[in-house]
Amino acid sequence: MFETDRTPKRVGIVGLGLIGGSFAKAYADAGIEVFAADIDERAMNAAMAEETVAGPLDEATIPTCELLILAVYPQAIIEWVRSHEQFISPSTLVIDCGSVKRSVCPVCFSIAERCGFTFIGGHPMAGLQYSGYRHARADLYAGQPMVLVPPEIYDPDIILWAEEALSPAAFGSFSITTAAKHDQIIAYTSQLAHVVSSAFIKSPTAQKHRGFSAGSYKDLTRVAELNADMWTELFMDNADNLTEEIGVVITELERYRDALSRGDEAELHTLLEQGSIAKRKADGRYSDAREGGVR
Repeated sequence: MFETDRTPKRVGIVGLGLIGGSFAKAYADAGIEVFAADIDERAMNAAMAEETVAGPLDEATIPTCELLILAVYPQAIIEWVRSHEQFISPSTLVIDCGSVKRSVCPVCFSIAERCGFTFIGGHPMAGLQYSGYRHARADLYAGQPMVLVPPEIYDPDIILWAEEALSPAAFGSFSITTAAKHDQIIAYTSQLAHVVSSAFIKSPTAQKHRGFSAGSYKDLTRVAELNADMWTELFMDNADNLTEEIGVVITELERYRDALSRGDEAELHTLLEQGSIAKRKADGRYSDAREGGVR
């Protein structure tokens, strides 16, 4: 059995961007000692100057951390675990924050099993359109969902362990899923939104929007200014699921375009009505809608 209180006293964080930096600030605010590693010396210096980070996460401090949070790109997660596996204590919980899981979890599960520590996939469902430590916030995760991906065969207690270890971040809920299901859903809820936003802003009309745009424009373009290096890796790691979702959107857009080209008002009305109903269904408000119309 595990100890009653599994809130860590010392945490190691790999990557001090928006995600890792926000974890660092949340744990530091809770009085927990934080050690970190980042290839960006400016981020490390800033975090140490404001006393969010106590020192570097290295061969000396890794074995002393009860929780390790890996907040870097998917391939970098795998490379870090492989190159530091010998320093991770068997009593340590390792959680990654990658946005794809099929390319990360199987490899890290295997390493953890061989080395004796515990690894669980994680994906905090929170973020901003900005990146970097300078935008990190201690309350970024407060009330937000956290997705956990345990090994195929696992002791249910590791879920409780993860929830308690992550408690300083104040997540609002936890969802448990598989790597395959995670990637399938994330292709729609996150990745597709970035693709659509990136494509939408490329219209030449975007350069003329000032004075003619409001909430709809801002909502649809919020994530267009993205980190191309990161999102390229994430998209390629989930290309099968993302390609399928893009195909669905293209098919629907063609239906709208064809209805407009034909001057088919009835078809256009049906398509718009179907979209309204689909939104209510997706939000769990279908009791407010009827197949024949929306109140």
